[in-house]
Amino acid sequence: MSIRELDEAYVAGTYKRFPVEIVSGHGSIAVDVNGKEYIDMGSGIGVTSFGYADGEWIAAVTEQLGRVQHTSNLYYTEPCAQLAKRLCERTGMSRVFFGNSGAEANECAIKVARKYAAEHHGGDCYTIVTLKNSFHGRTLTTLAATGQDNFHKLFQPLTPGFCHITAGDIYELEAVAAKTQIAGIMIECVQGEGGVLPLDPEFVRAVAEFAKKRDIILIVDEVQTGNGRTGKLYSYMHYGIEPDVVTTAKGLGGGLPIGACIIGEKVKDVLGYGDHGSTFGGNPAACAGAISIFDRIDDGLLADVEAKSKYIFDEMTGAAGVESVAGLGLMIGIKTVKPAGEIVSKCIERGVLCLTAKDKVRLLPALNIPFDTVKKAVAIIKSACAE
Repeated sequence: MSIRELDEAYVAGTYKRFPVEIVSGHGSIAVDVNGKEYIDMGSGIGVTSFGYADGEWIAAVTEQLGRVQHTSNLYYTEPCAQLAKRLCERTGMSRVFFGNSGAEANECAIKVARKYAAEHHGGDCYTIVTLKNSFHGRTLTTLAATGQDNFHKLFQPLTPGFCHITAGDIYELEAVAAKTQIAGIMIECVQGEGGVLPLDPEFVRAVAEFAKKRDIILIVDEVQTGNGRTGKLYSYMHYGIEPDVVTTAKGLGGGLPIGACIIGEKVKDVLGYGDHGSTFGGNPAACAGAISIFDRIDDGLLADVEAKSKYIFDEMTGAAGVESVAGLGLMIGIKTVKPAGEIVSKCIERGVLCLTAKDKVRLLPALNIPFDTVKKAVAIIKSACAE
């Protein structure tokens, strides 16, 4: 049996895979089983921040594997502590809880908000407000947080205590607050799975001010937007706000599973002994790899991300077959005249791997993708859109 046949026979059918079997890669180039090369403009949905087979990342992970690959959270390990220190220092926040995914990081954030609210405002204060069109994960609780009905239909009943409001409508938030006690507000500054849609800055600042005045925990979901993806270390930094909790995953690990719930000063002591846990959270190999990624997300790299973003926006805006371009940094959604899936298929045929988000072609290339590689990929995407 071929790998595709084995996969279809034995792997749960939860993914609609593209007809590509990737066997190796280098930088932003993926290689399939037939030796065909592709420019990867998806980076594992924003995970491989520095591309395939990144030497520094491999060295950091391999060195740690030669020491200890895992120990339970009953013991201290240096990579876990050092990564937490870096995350706190560069965000101005206070503590970190490590898990293995963005959904886990968001679950932790929800627990922080609800425990803080229960302790300060009573047991009836537990509602978490999120935005319509949002995406926060696939566990039952993070599905409840996700503001898209199509994710909810087959998994009822979801965890109660969630309310979804329209992005940009502060009056709708005020109306919810008049009827129920709000423990937390969770937002993505750019709605990724919802179509790569940046939130309006005035709305974001109004939400932050609303939360501050009412002692509501403000959570920013940076699972996809974080770790340099938007041209800032975290996307909320574009908006001039200070969240109480920031969640992140994907690009932090460089390819190994890791999630982080970064907790601000106001709620730094909310989680105590026994309140939460994760068997693999803070895994030393994953944390060692994450440190090698995080330390290289500096001002020079972020400026480079913004320069490449500008190039893609300039080239794709107004191009034949393109209706609009949205996003921030190297998180870009392209609304095409023809169906996005059709454009992605044409790009695969011509050696470029893209993603979709709703009705858009989505680009999430490695942060360090070479400029000439970006130009080659954009030319192919433009040609596919124009036909």
